[in-house]
Formats: sequence, C-alpha cells, structure tokens
Amino acid sequence: MPLMNFIERSFELAAERCEDLTPPVYRRLHAEHPETLALFRSEGSELVKGSMLAMAIEAVLDFAGERSGKFRMIECEVGTHDDYGAPRELFVAFFGVIMRTLQEVLGPDWTAEMDEAWRKLIGEIEGVVAETLN
Repeated sequence: MPLMNFIERSFELAAERCEDLTPPVYRRLHAEHPETLALFRSEGSELVKGSMLAMAIEAVLDFAGERSGKFRMIECEVGTHDDYGAPRELFVAFFGVIMRTLQEVLGPDWTAEMDEAWRKLIGEIEGVVAETLN
C-alpha cells in the first residue's frame, strides 16, 4: 500500500474519533515545546491554530500523495515561520506532534505501517525544510 494510504487512513480514523484535532495537537505542541506558547498571541489564537493545522494537514496529504502543489506550502511557510522567530527544527517538530497526536487518538488502531509512513514523510519534510533557503 502506498505511503499516502497509511497517512490518509490515519486521518480518516482520527476523524471518526475526534471532532477537532486542534486542541489535542496544540496541547501536545505546548507540552513538548513550551517555547511555542510565546509564539501565539492570546486573542484570536484558536482560529490561527485551527487554520495552521488545516493547512498543515492539507500539505501533508498532498506531500504524501500526488504532490499537486499544496505541499509547496511547507516550503513557503518555512520563511514565514522564520520571520515569526520559530526555529526550523520547531517547524519540522510540528509534523511529529501531529503524528503523535494521531497515534494517541488511534490507540491500538495505530499500525506499524502508519508509523513507518509517517516517519518517512517527516524525514522527507525535514529534507525540504533543510533545502529551503532564507
């Protein structure tokens, strides 16, 4: 089964169990990387977080699949996050946070194939981020 199918399946299963991934993703992000709290303003940040996560999911699905163009958001957002003062390592870490949140939501339904697909994908994203010049 192609990489995309395992990535997509992890999101499909999570959607059946969790109405909105935004709160658990950002709880994990802030717990694992407390420095991220300072990167979000207090007012309106929930909308920003939801939008950021939606864009990241769309980019991940395109990156793992057809690569029709939406995955380029990853390259574009590296520069934007540089401007916000977010280290590139933190930018890449966000995708790992998404993966671990999905893993937690899916529990025993998280498969070794999903894990492998996500790790490969994050490695590829890390490569794209490393190649992106400021």
